Amino acid sequence: MTSRLSTQAVHAGEERRKPYGALTTPIVQTSTYTFRDTAEIMDFMQCKAAGRAPLRDEYGRYSNPTQSAAERKIAVLEGGERALLFASGMCAITTTVLALLSSGDHLVMVSGCYRRTREFALTYLSRWGIETTFVPIDQPAALAEAIRPTTRLVFAETPTNPYLRVMDLDRMVETATKHGVTTLVDSTFATPINLRPLEHGVDLVIHSATKYLGGHNDLLTGAIIGPGQLLGRIEKARGVLGGVGNPHDAYLLLRGIKTLDLRVRRQNENGEQVAGFLEEHPAVRRVYYPGLPSHPDHEVARRQMAGFGGVVSFTIDGDVERTGRFVDRLRLPYIGPTLGGVESIIEQPAVLFSLQPEERREAGLEDNLVRYALGIEDAGDLIADLGRALAEA
Repeated sequence: MTSRLSTQAVHAGEERRKPYGALTTPIVQTSTYTFRDTAEIMDFMQCKAAGRAPLRDEYGRYSNPTQSAAERKIAVLEGGERALLFASGMCAITTTVLALLSSGDHLVMVSGCYRRTREFALTYLSRWGIETTFVPIDQPAALAEAIRPTTRLVFAETPTNPYLRVMDLDRMVETATKHGVTTLVDSTFATPINLRPLEHGVDLVIHSATKYLGGHNDLLTGAIIGPGQLLGRIEKARGVLGGVGNPHDAYLLLRGIKTLDLRVRRQNENGEQVAGFLEEHPAVRRVYYPGLPSHPDHEVARRQMAGFGGVVSFTIDGDVERTGRFVDRLRLPYIGPTLGGVESIIEQPAVLFSLQPEERREAGLEDNLVRYALGIEDAGDLIADLGRALAEA
């Protein structure tokens, strides 16, 4: 039976009958799994040697029953053969890239990717003889021109942070496929509710599951989803590099995903209403939200996405100090560097990243830029809070 995403979010990946008759998947809190006898060890090792998936677990760095249930659920939501969990979103990114690239290979990264992802490419991959070329997100021709005979991977993020640029996945995949290059998309901001990149032909999808998939700001984990062959290579690297997730976070992730569809739909609604309010406000200079016709990628987003997300970025009429006063006068959102939870969180990137003015300009961050990651509060309350703070600031 084919189920819709909201039903899959509740039921997919979990055994119907769980140990002890439990309703929720238990936390299997162990680092080591014992064997009944030598014969069972030999059967297990023969399965591994033959490349077949063993029917049991061996050691906590390789797998865990709670973690495996969360992996199966995420794979179903994204429409992938397999999923793997990691200790964080960045761990998922670094392990995946290291598993797929070797010295002398070339990586094409689309502009707007998370700053730590860019730092990994520029600071670490370059040490190991892997070169990275950055291309603008809105110039498909530049992507084609950047691909070389040694290019092995195209890495994109959509929507991007903080300006919410949207990558045209169909065109990206068309270009990469023509050259036999693997594609990898960080879809953290979109979630499987708003976008399923694998349906557009993307090879691999990554999530910082700390954000929307978890949804409650109480766990740290990352996920990679894709075909079994590629995931097998990445799984081996995870076992060596050691960035495996833990069973308690996997349990929290299973709990969070059950309400993913409900939360993201509410955050989509809040995003559209707040973006519309801000765009009409005289104290706001510009709003960055893919659901607005004024956004440069609105047509791509409307064609590609089922919803436009719960993050709204905007600039106010003022300098860095006035922007800070506005942020401080808001009463509902917390000030912090994350997103995707049920609570609204706001940040002023120019202040949060402690960058000098010239560094902010180089990074493309405006002094008066605000990123508002909306939670599931009532849109009317969020808008009233914004209106009061804008007036006071």
